[in-house]
Amino acid sequence: MDQLKQLLFGPTDSRSLTATLSRFAESIYTNPLNILLLLALLYIVIPLIRPTSPSSSRWTPTVAEARSHLAAPSDRYTYLPPAHPDTVEWTKYTPRTLAVYDGTGTGDQDDGSRILLAINRKVFDVTKGKNFYGPGGPYGNFAGRDASRGMAKQSFDLEMLTPLDKPIDKLEDLTPSEVKNMKEWEGHFTGKYGIVGELIDEDEA
Repeated sequence: MDQLKQLLFGPTDSRSLTATLSRFAESIYTNPLNILLLLALLYIVIPLIRPTSPSSSRWTPTVAEARSHLAAPSDRYTYLPPAHPDTVEWTKYTPRTLAVYDGTGTGDQDDGSRILLAINRKVFDVTKGKNFYGPGGPYGNFAGRDASRGMAKQSFDLEMLTPLDKPIDKLEDLTPSEVKNMKEWEGHFTGKYGIVGELIDEDEA
């Protein structure tokens, strides 16, 4: 049996083991690929055998620690969000009720400085972009108004705005490229500011 083991596995004395380890180490140092594989193996294995410390971002509190946090909150662990996200109330606006949200603070708004505008009947809150859409901004003409035609034609002139006593612009004379422009602006505002309401005609209110 011993002869069979030696035939299959080779000699098992300490000198043979040392020689085997030496050859293994030499193969690692002489082949860069083996070094990369060894580093990858260590990266995977070490976190599995090393206990996670409380200061680690992967640390999960015990039940007792979670309960103690209720009585004595700490910066190390909290299951609560830092702040509740803003609540958006969906509102239907007519051209007249939208017009007061022009950022001048002269309307009946609760905060006096909210800025809304509409594109394709969707109303956006652009207050955080007041440097652009507020009084004196490059797009200030659109504050509190339906900006659909102006966005479609890439024009910020006052004649792009429909008078407040007229029905909402149906935009039926826009060219396909102008409709595309408007849709692109609509998508931009949806992603950056979010929709807070709908623009409707006076007779729909």
